Amino acid sequence: MVALSTASVYPESSAHAFAYAKSLGYDAVEVMVGIDALSQQTAAVKQLSDHHELPICAIHSPCLLFTQRVWGTDPWGKLERSAEMAHAVGADVVVVHPPFRWQREYAAGFVDGIAAMEESTGLAFAVENMYPWRASPRRGVEMYLPGWDPSEENYANTTVDLSHAAIAQTSPVEMAERLGDRLRHVHLTDGSGSPKDEHLVPGRGAMDAQGFLEYLSSVRFTGHIVLEINTRKASTREERDADLRESRDFARMHFRA
Repeated sequence: MVALSTASVYPESSAHAFAYAKSLGYDAVEVMVGIDALSQQTAAVKQLSDHHELPICAIHSPCLLFTQRVWGTDPWGKLERSAEMAHAVGADVVVVHPPFRWQREYAAGFVDGIAAMEESTGLAFAVENMYPWRASPRRGVEMYLPGWDPSEENYANTTVDLSHAAIAQTSPVEMAERLGDRLRHVHLTDGSGSPKDEHLVPGRGAMDAQGFLEYLSSVRFTGHIVLEINTRKASTREERDADLRESRDFARMHFRA
């Protein structure tokens, strides 16, 4: 299943993301719950899915810096709301980032809490790889607890994001090898190794996205492959459409289930 993240069309809305996904023949959509008010409304998201006849494969919980007040400020409450939306729209994965360092109480019980959430909801809470924040070209600052690399913790389900791997200067294939069958979800994108979270069209960066997809094929990966790219520099809808089309074609060309 090759899906499109609604984040890929920002600053256009979630409604536009569904329209792009339908017109370009994507298999499904991942909804990033964010500052777009529509993305926060379960009924509206379900209506978009029904209207475009596109399934929703995952809900991305609002755990970014700029979404800290979306659905309140309680991090566990956000995950509960994400699970409720996932159940309502038929998604089987909730994507979540590890806690920030300053969320100490949340972080202290995070690993066990995620396991408990999975048991109580029947959903996969796929913890995403993040990255050290660069204080200098040679020095990174750990901003996540218990850590940015989910392969070092006992999570049952995880997400690998190639743009985040680029910032961390780590191989996504090696991370996937460490995770084994705990790899449940993929954010297919790319990065140059810059400290910026670039989310390039796959194939335009230095992460060997082609090799990563070929590795997934070789181990018979059965999770979701979600295109999560940055198209903010597109000056027209035609340019955005072209980037989304190129990303779709790249995924289907290099991944063989």
